[in-house]
Amino acid sequence: MKKKSNILTVTKKEIARFVGDKRMIMMILLPAVMIYVMYSFMGSAFTNLFSVDDEYSPIAYTVNLPRPFIPMLEATGLEIIEASDRDVIQIKEYISKKQGELLLVFPENFIEIINDYNVQTSMVPAPNVEIYFNSSDINSAGAFNNIILILDNYEASLVNKFDINRGILNADLVTADDLSASIMSMMMPMLLLMFLYSGCASLAPESIAGEKERGTLATLLVTPLKRSELAIGKILSLGLLSLLSGFVTALATILSLPKLMGDAAEFMDTGIYNATDYLLLACVILSTVLLLVTLISIMSAFAKTVKETTAVVTPLMIVIMLIGLSGMFSSTVPDSLYFLIPLYGSVQSMSGIFSMSYSTINIALSCAGNLLLAFIGAFVLTKMFNSEKVMFSK
Repeated sequence: MKKKSNILTVTKKEIARFVGDKRMIMMILLPAVMIYVMYSFMGSAFTNLFSVDDEYSPIAYTVNLPRPFIPMLEATGLEIIEASDRDVIQIKEYISKKQGELLLVFPENFIEIINDYNVQTSMVPAPNVEIYFNSSDINSAGAFNNIILILDNYEASLVNKFDINRGILNADLVTADDLSASIMSMMMPMLLLMFLYSGCASLAPESIAGEKERGTLATLLVTPLKRSELAIGKILSLGLLSLLSGFVTALATILSLPKLMGDAAEFMDTGIYNATDYLLLACVILSTVLLLVTLISIMSAFAKTVKETTAVVTPLMIVIMLIGLSGMFSSTVPDSLYFLIPLYGSVQSMSGIFSMSYSTINIALSCAGNLLLAFIGAFVLTKMFNSEKVMFSK
């Protein structure tokens, strides 16, 4: 009972010391603020990327445009400009310079050809409609998607009597939701992992190396208080504070995801993530925070000062960055056992959550891998507190 009381006393005193330090409170809140600001900034960038001016009418150059297609194209808001075959090269140059949005080239006498064409008996390919656009121009890409939808529906009603863009390789039909989820699955795990590391690195060194530097840790070690109790108390307090930091970071991430989507509601669904996605993301974040603070605490125990701790944890920061980058270059989901790898599993789980293609089992394995190593690290830290050589090294 006394042992539990001593551990609880150390835990309370450590938490009270951090809570009473405004600088420490700011270091806990800073990563969350940074996430919210950065996500909001990126949301504005996405808005500019996907937004289309409602008053703007995309220009569609057409060659041999059949009369029945005119009302279909005008219904999409296109401004139709008739052209001839000899203008095609010049119009392509216009589109590449964003001076026009579309070029539609129909075979001459298109309606007559498809009326006479027999899918079963004809020995020649079906007539082909060529559509050229500029994928870097949102107006061009949007107009292209609208035209493809119209022509696909028309083609289906004719039982495949003509083709669209046969031999044309630049038809990019990616949706805005898929694009935004893909971007987030590549970038967000790395950014989130770095923010979490930053929050943990601001807590652990001050609690251990900071007290060694000020001499207060040596005083505590010579008291009747058992060193294992002191170590466990510090671990629990850092764990609770890190959980708070992780919770604040998770909450900031959840609140800022709609901001990340920005105002481009017409092109991006602001509800692509649900409560389950947020809950799983929070679990991954919390387990990752516990592991990070344990690793940094061990390194801090080896150091003599907070400044030295900063140098000692630099290799860990580099490793964290490399692991975070793995989410950007991984195009396939690894086998489930790979999710047990601490931190790497966190990145892969975050990527899966952001891309909406995750497995709950894989995320559970990731959290288990993080917590297992955190438990082992806590045991190692306790042993270090019992080492005179480590605690009183000069």
